Amino acid sequence: MSSTLPQAGSYGVSPPAPMRIRPGSEGHKRLFCGTLLDTFDPYRPAVIDWPRLEPAERERLIGLPIWDIAVQTEGRARANVAAYAAVTRDPLLRRAIELNAFEEGRHKEVLSHLVAAYGIALAPEPPYVPPADAEWAFMRTGYSECIDSFFAFGLFESARRSGFFPPELVGTFEPVMQEEARHILFFINWVAWHRRTIPWWRRPWFELKVLAVWLVLLLERCGIARDMQGGAQDPNFTATGARSVGAQLSVAGLLGLCLAEQDRRMSAYDRRLLRPRAVAACARLVRRVMRA
Repeated sequence: MSSTLPQAGSYGVSPPAPMRIRPGSEGHKRLFCGTLLDTFDPYRPAVIDWPRLEPAERERLIGLPIWDIAVQTEGRARANVAAYAAVTRDPLLRRAIELNAFEEGRHKEVLSHLVAAYGIALAPEPPYVPPADAEWAFMRTGYSECIDSFFAFGLFESARRSGFFPPELVGTFEPVMQEEARHILFFINWVAWHRRTIPWWRRPWFELKVLAVWLVLLLERCGIARDMQGGAQDPNFTATGARSVGAQLSVAGLLGLCLAEQDRRMSAYDRRLLRPRAVAACARLVRRVMRA
């Protein structure tokens, strides 16, 4: 995909849909695609004025063991989302997914400029190979972001409250965090729309794909838990961020903050849109079990 900045308001999104939205309808598609397109923020990573950090603040930032995997995760996400955009036939949906891929690539640019500004050394990046199954890759990226963003929202707010990051740096990253909220909102609504619009004979295979993606992600997270117990270096943004930024929170406290932050960020968007529920439901269950 070209790195050319999209033009806000150039997508020709149709007027607002009726008050009631049926998942899988044309109105539903126009609403979730239009929400992503109309809320595009045309900021440019190359002109971000990175704030000057005090030596202790810079050392804390450099000491976070997340930068290699964060840059590579965004690079893979861009490749996966762009691959699905390339095989999407619906013009409006394709424009929305192309914007999603553009923003994933822009997140990588933001991180690259950050590490350059503060002298953070990165390992060489792997090649980002286009996936063989574009739909599978798009779904894996989308569901993975649903998990990672849920925890990232709480960790980001924890870092803001504790002063781990200076306010100027928090403000610089805020557009990236809100874009992640837009991405998972778009993805969850795409899943609901897609499963109702594909031919009936393809639906069992699609549901098996959804289950397989969740199983793969669950196994990955189980591996992360074993690595944390063994003290190994964990190549995952959420887990390493929790150790580095959220250590002052109990598990219940962190989950509560994550729940509140996801709800707060999603409250900015049309209430007719579906919200990500699965990770939040698991978090609430864990909190109830801990109380019991």
